[in-house]
Amino acid sequence: MISTLRKAYNQSFTKEKYEAFLKELNSLHPGAIDFRIAETPIYIDKRLKQQMLDTSSYIIQHIQSPAFKQEVAHAIPNGEFFPNQNKIPHCLVFDFGICKNKKNEMFPALIELQGFPSLYAFQGVYPAMFEKYFPAPDGYSTFFNGYQYQTYLDTLKNFFLGSHQPSEVILLEIKPHEQKTRIDFYLTESLFGIKSVCVSELKLEGNKPYYLLNKEKKYIKRIYNRVIIDELNQEKDALGTLIDFQGDIDVEWLPHPNWFYQISKYLLPYLHHPFIPATSFLDDLTEIPNDLENYVLKPLFSFAGQGVIIDVKASDIENIKDPSNWILQKKVQYADCIETPDGNAKAEIRLMYIWIEEDDEPILLTNLARLSKGKMIGTRYNKDKEWVGGTVAYFEK
Repeated sequence: MISTLRKAYNQSFTKEKYEAFLKELNSLHPGAIDFRIAETPIYIDKRLKQQMLDTSSYIIQHIQSPAFKQEVAHAIPNGEFFPNQNKIPHCLVFDFGICKNKKNEMFPALIELQGFPSLYAFQGVYPAMFEKYFPAPDGYSTFFNGYQYQTYLDTLKNFFLGSHQPSEVILLEIKPHEQKTRIDFYLTESLFGIKSVCVSELKLEGNKPYYLLNKEKKYIKRIYNRVIIDELNQEKDALGTLIDFQGDIDVEWLPHPNWFYQISKYLLPYLHHPFIPATSFLDDLTEIPNDLENYVLKPLFSFAGQGVIIDVKASDIENIKDPSNWILQKKVQYADCIETPDGNAKAEIRLMYIWIEEDDEPILLTNLARLSKGKMIGTRYNKDKEWVGGTVAYFEK
């Protein structure tokens, strides 16, 4: 999107350097990267950066407002409430699609938001290794607020562990070794000593959770929570007998499971900002819009884009049996803004925050980005394509 940087990068790119980079990246944990790594990063100028930051600040202020608690009072579906929720969401991520207005200017449009973790460990390591082969341009960084590689990792370590030892903290997931994001789990362990544990491995002694490691009980004081509840509900029968995670367990959650519902697509209808597409709960519609080609229909609590209807028809809306669990959102028209050797790509950027208990505000640390040449961002829409996949954005300082 910055023509001089894009031209210089594309001219200096060689497949040999790219393959050497991939080889070294994959050597960290062979076979663990289960998604495509794009050939190029994205470059973001100060203007576009500030628009993203301003939009993110608006959302954070909204979360801090008295209205927020009332708005999300019914966000958690029946039977999904977890006790002992803390006061702040430890993790916040905001996804922005890059669009173009009538003046041919780039602008960000909020796609989704989550009170849930992202690839924090991987996105720290990835750019450092990438820059061995493709140096970052002067005056640009993947990090924010003065963070650099080592200070980023130090901050993450303190954030994940709190006052506990690594052996007392786990990363909780569903079949972690089968997840597409498992490279992040393995790096979380190799960098910070936090082991990935499947929900099926947890047991209780009274109200104290533990798991067995070499037949020895390992008691858990803090859970770095990576479990998506929607996925857990789908997998429960295959996982066998599970502990009652919604019971009064003596453990710290990071983040607490309730935030997954409260800071999600559920919040979008309450947000009104120039860079946030207008959204409404489906059961609030008084009539079906005539221009449905300009809308997208989304289930509230699905993950990885599942269930999203892009080309919406009136019959799609009429056939939904639980409209309170769906939203209708103004469609975001991604710009074909990243020049590549075989056609332009669309871009989406995720800003990644953490919120430390003692702090008044969350901290923006880093980002991840994804390139697509399909209808949507994601692997299933970009099969057999090049210059697409996961990457990172360099922001002008």
